Amino acid sequence: MKLRELLTDIPIQEATASLDAEIRDICYDSRRVMPGDLFVAVEGLKSDGHRFIRSAIEKGAAAVLCQRRPEGDAPYVLTPDSRKALALVSAAFFGHPADKLNMIGVTGTNGKTTSTILIKHILEDCLGARVGLIGTISNWIGDRELPTERTTPESYDLQQLLAQMVSAGCQYAVMEVSSHALSLDRVEGIRFRAGLFTNLTQDHLDFHGTMESYAEAKARLFSQCDAWAVNFDDPWAEFMTQRAKCPVLGYSTEGRTEAALSAEDVSLSAGGVSFVARKGEERTPVRLGIPGRFSVSNALTAISAGLLLGISLPDCAAALGRTQGVKGRVEIVPTPSDFTIVIDYAHTPDALEKVLKTMREVSDGRLIALFGCGGDRDATKRPIMGRIASENADFSIVTSDNPRTEDPEKIIGDILAGMPAEAPRQVICSRPEAIGWAIRHHEPGDVIVLAGKGHETYQEVNGEKRHMDEREIVADYLKEE
Repeated sequence: MKLRELLTDIPIQEATASLDAEIRDICYDSRRVMPGDLFVAVEGLKSDGHRFIRSAIEKGAAAVLCQRRPEGDAPYVLTPDSRKALALVSAAFFGHPADKLNMIGVTGTNGKTTSTILIKHILEDCLGARVGLIGTISNWIGDRELPTERTTPESYDLQQLLAQMVSAGCQYAVMEVSSHALSLDRVEGIRFRAGLFTNLTQDHLDFHGTMESYAEAKARLFSQCDAWAVNFDDPWAEFMTQRAKCPVLGYSTEGRTEAALSAEDVSLSAGGVSFVARKGEERTPVRLGIPGRFSVSNALTAISAGLLLGISLPDCAAALGRTQGVKGRVEIVPTPSDFTIVIDYAHTPDALEKVLKTMREVSDGRLIALFGCGGDRDATKRPIMGRIASENADFSIVTSDNPRTEDPEKIIGDILAGMPAEAPRQVICSRPEAIGWAIRHHEPGDVIVLAGKGHETYQEVNGEKRHMDEREIVADYLKEE
């Protein structure tokens, strides 16, 4: 493809590169540049691609797309924002795949993963459609699973993945849209047929700085949607709807009269939730085999997507009744004993509180919270999570999550700062040892919540991902019981 074809939607300030140059591929990592590539110099969070323009040219890059003039005689195209440009040239390179798909985007702090998986199931079950999914746990092209490293891929990788979905015959793509992705223009140029907002609670303040900035980032998705569904129970719902430039469907689990879709007669059990979904005069029973009051909200998010896409309420409800649980989301681990182990991804204050309150409602004995906090992330939430655990669990086991490059003992100290001195707890830095301690010291009827890791099968320590699957750890310790 010629360079000028890639630049159709890009504002060009000046260019020394030949616009008739043939481009083999697009690359934003100078280490991977091949002869004939267009190298896009992007300002990253930890490094600036403009520093590596010379290296890219030496490796044979045909041209550079940048927002600052490079030194030397590199053939370049200057544009005001190279990050946005990366998204747009990538879309052009892959033939604008998003235009050939019905795009559904889900944003919010919690509930994105479960909601996207439920939406995918509704589309497949009700429409017989081939559906792609992009999310935290994994990416899917129909029934083929692909690994993932971040919630929303970099724009080039996202466009490549969407192109693979088109080639595989997908008609729909459901994706988690993170605040980072919106702030960093990874979904720039993509039009969503439906967008959904789940909730907003404290997370990623190391990146956004304030909750208002975090909310503004989430709200950016509004400008790219044809229709939008909003959880009216969330305190930030009004903030979101005020910024909407498209029709909004509100949903509620708390009987808010202004919501078009609501849940009534909610029943909770260890095996799942059931309720009656109301839309106007229409009422339909819903059953979802994922425990927890928040599962009602996730179910309404998925139903809202179905309604926005023209699927009837009864059909959405019937599809949800046929879904299975989601890995790492209130996942019950089989135990041949008289206690329960639950694995959940809860790694924010709100998510931890919700999963603990959920299991409190169905536990017959003590509620044990085993958790830590991630390193190199928002440190202000650590004492908050310590307080939440002490208030909602009978006993806490404070341990490591993904310490990354931080000292795990320091992270634990930050957590303990939020816990009253008299709060019953045990501190064990090694997560596998902490899980073993919890199992060895359980009492009949206990519910042990392993919070924070969820679907992850690794622990990140000093920049290295080490295999660690909590299911395997539990199974090994149960053999000793």
